[in-house]
Amino acid sequence: MTLDLPTRRDEAWRYSDLQALETAWPSAPPVHIRVAAGDNTHDALLQDAADGSVAVHDYVIDIADGARFDFHLLNIGGKLGRVTFAVTLGKGSHFELNGAIIGGGEQTLEIITSVTHTQPDATSGQTVRSILGSHATGNYLGSINVARDAQRTDAFQSIKAMLLDRTATANAKPELEIYTDDVKCAHGATVGELDRQALFYMASRGMDPATAKTLLLKAFVAGVFDDVAQDDLRERFEAAALAKLGTLV
Repeated sequence: MTLDLPTRRDEAWRYSDLQALETAWPSAPPVHIRVAAGDNTHDALLQDAADGSVAVHDYVIDIADGARFDFHLLNIGGKLGRVTFAVTLGKGSHFELNGAIIGGGEQTLEIITSVTHTQPDATSGQTVRSILGSHATGNYLGSINVARDAQRTDAFQSIKAMLLDRTATANAKPELEIYTDDVKCAHGATVGELDRQALFYMASRGMDPATAKTLLLKAFVAGVFDDVAQDDLRERFEAAALAKLGTLV
C-alpha cells in the first residue's frame, strides 16, 4: 500500500518542508521502543544528516508501570530533519525528553511529540531549545494528553527558541488535552534574540563578537545535555552543537 504524501491540512505537518519530504517519501517505519515494568533506560539521537538530504525519524515508545525512559536529541542535519515521538505512559512511569535544534541556511528542523498519560501517577517532561539563523525554520509541535483515569499526572513542556536573524522562523505549539481533574500540567514557549546588553558587556571586556555570541548560545543549550550519563556521548553532542554554532555566528 502506498502512503499518500502529507499535506498542510495535517496539523503535524503544517510548517514542514513538504517539497523536500517528497524526495524521500515514504519514510521508514517507526522505531518501536518498549520499556518493561520497573526498568530505567535511555536512548539518544544525533541527527546530523548531510546537507540537502531528508532525515525523518519516528519513535513509538511504550513505558510500562513504574518504568523510566530518557531521550536526548540534537537535531542539526539535512534540508529537512524531522524527529517524532508517540509516547504512552503506564502507572507511575516517567518520560523525559531533552532536545535541541540548531539550524541555518534553508533548513527545516522539527520535533513533534505526543505524550499520552493513560494511568495514574505518571510524570513527563519535555525541554527543547532551538537556535536558528539565516532562513532556517525550527518547529516544535507537542501535546500532552491526559486520559480520564490518569489521576495525579505531573507533566510539563518548556520550549525556548533563539533567532539569530530576523529571516529565521521558530514555530512553537505546545498543547494540553486533559480529561481528569487531579493533575499538575504546565507548558511555556518563548522566542527571543541574543541579549544585546550581554553582548555589549562582553565586547567592553575585549571579547570579539563571534566568541561572545558563541558563549551565550552554548549557555542557552548547555542544560539540555547536562544529564547525559555517558561522558563520550555528552562530548559528541557538545562538539556537534559547537561545530554547528560555528557556522551560524
